[in-house]
Amino acid sequence: MTDTMLHVAGLNAGYGAVQVLHDIAFDVARGGVTTLIGANGAGKTTIMKVLAGLLAPMSGTVTFDGADLLRLASHDRVNGGVSLIPEGRMVFPGMSVEQNLRLGAIAPAARAGHDEALQDVFRRFPKLKERRAQLAGLLSGGEQQMLALGRGLMARPRLILMDEPTLGLAPVMVKQVFATIAELRAAGFTILLAEQNATVALELADRAYLLENGRIVQAGTGPELLGSDDVRRAYLGM
Repeated sequence: MTDTMLHVAGLNAGYGAVQVLHDIAFDVARGGVTTLIGANGAGKTTIMKVLAGLLAPMSGTVTFDGADLLRLASHDRVNGGVSLIPEGRMVFPGMSVEQNLRLGAIAPAARAGHDEALQDVFRRFPKLKERRAQLAGLLSGGEQQMLALGRGLMARPRLILMDEPTLGLAPVMVKQVFATIAELRAAGFTILLAEQNATVALELADRAYLLENGRIVQAGTGPELLGSDDVRRAYLGM
């Protein structure tokens, strides 16, 4: 990792009169995995929604490659290289695997090379190629997560936002998802990962932040948080 791609400072956000995020500040370095860990309800998904343009913040600044991200509409963020892989996968069950993937290239910046991007996704996820004509709703949960990852890659992102990608998956699929994240980092992608599976997420993280009640209470490298007594006791069951 060489420099900062995303810089978040003083971020406050919530839903109606309920404030969820309190003065959130963190950086995402280019070419690495930055991980947000914390219990359910800590504010991880709210951060992802703000970054993706699905929720307007109360205050704060977010810069993406030096530009003001908060001034852009959600579709302009996608076109600019920010791709959200949402919690719960959110595939279109009545459409085929290939149709779901091609929808990921709907932004103008991704349309020109969508055939090449599709072949790259099929190379990374051979199972999706095998089932390209199958309805997405007939895939297993793990296969739907692979489809959601592939659809995000079709947007040709520079920053991938992954919100709870292992939620509800069997252990064998959890292992596969994290292996895929490691492969994407090795290929040069920049990833912001929000994850409850703290042990594996911290093992993978270049930089990690612990959220509690909408506040960042601890930060460091993945190994540093793995070695923290507070983190080990509260989140790793040790």
